[in-house]
Amino acid sequence: MSWDVRCAGVGKRYRVRDTPRRRTLKDLFTPKSRDMWALRDITFEVERGDVLGIIGPNGAGKSTLLKLLSSITAPSEGEIRIRGRLAALIEVGSGFHPELTGRENVFLSGTILGMRRREIAARLDSIADFAGIGSYLDVPVKWYSSGMYVRLGFAVAAHLEPDVLLVDEVLAVGDAEFQARCLRRIQDLRERGATIVFISHDLGTVERMCRRAILLRAGRIAAEGDARDVVTRYQRLVTDGVLTAGGAPDEDRPVAITDLGITDAAGRETCVARSNDPLTLALSLRVGRLFPDAIAQVMIYSYEEGTLLCECSTPAEGITLQPGDEAVRFEIDALPLLPGMYTLGAIVRPRDSQRAIDWWFGRTTLHVESGPAARGHVALPYRWSLSKASEPVRSR
Repeated sequence: MSWDVRCAGVGKRYRVRDTPRRRTLKDLFTPKSRDMWALRDITFEVERGDVLGIIGPNGAGKSTLLKLLSSITAPSEGEIRIRGRLAALIEVGSGFHPELTGRENVFLSGTILGMRRREIAARLDSIADFAGIGSYLDVPVKWYSSGMYVRLGFAVAAHLEPDVLLVDEVLAVGDAEFQARCLRRIQDLRERGATIVFISHDLGTVERMCRRAILLRAGRIAAEGDARDVVTRYQRLVTDGVLTAGGAPDEDRPVAITDLGITDAAGRETCVARSNDPLTLALSLRVGRLFPDAIAQVMIYSYEEGTLLCECSTPAEGITLQPGDEAVRFEIDALPLLPGMYTLGAIVRPRDSQRAIDWWFGRTTLHVESGPAARGHVALPYRWSLSKASEPVRSR
């Protein structure tokens, strides 16, 4: 299959000046410096239409790699080749002129990104709606809040319809609803066949959005392959080898949770949903031996505080799990969550015990964007009616 992004032996070197604790007059005139490699021996390919996730701890070189891919800086060694139209969501809005209005900056930024004027004009309304800046479109951007500034920058780049899209942690800015909107846009581009390189600390989103992933550690590739396997490898590094979710069953643990997925009404796997929309949570299990009287539960937590918000559970009398691969699905007619970020967890336990046989936590993230207008903490599904006492009820 043809590739759109190729890195071959790429490295990035910086010269770092040594500053001794006690400086002498000689140090001022003959400063010493050393080489510091931010990246070394980075080699990979991204096939056309594929989504590659890049994960790793702070300082591993993730942002440096995307700056090399977007030609913001040049590699010190190796070769980078990219085919097709490129859009980079890195430090979005950095090319805006503060004295120009939002509308003028849309045309300026779009032109810099390679869009023609008629393309920009045709998408202007969509860009403004996506950014949610409303009547501020004709206000100089120097009066914008930082959130408005970034939203407009993302909206311009996201409407470029690129062949290759580079995304670097821009989803960490803006409110939760805008983050969900951004992810949905990235999903749309993925479904249209765009090649995407995606950096995020949100491992759950990387696992759902990406087919493949690369783990960077100290400027080198520590692991590469299926996104789920690479996320597991990273979690093992973080937890010093202590990991339970996604393993294989054994005598003491006859059931292992292998996945917790989210699908929309059309049956497509997703990490983005809308308030009051139908949703299915699918818990995948690997069963080593017959296990009667099992309870499977899926919990939804707030992302920031970790507060348990709601729970789905199999019947209290328990279910029987047969050897092999099993799936427990919880179908939600109307998602009762307001816009925000949520994390999902799951456990499997015996009916007569609260002690989990296996659990899953921190690897499935749900981004919820707004549906019908609502206030409060939950989106309560309901029906209403209007009638007179002597007339039949007319439901709404």
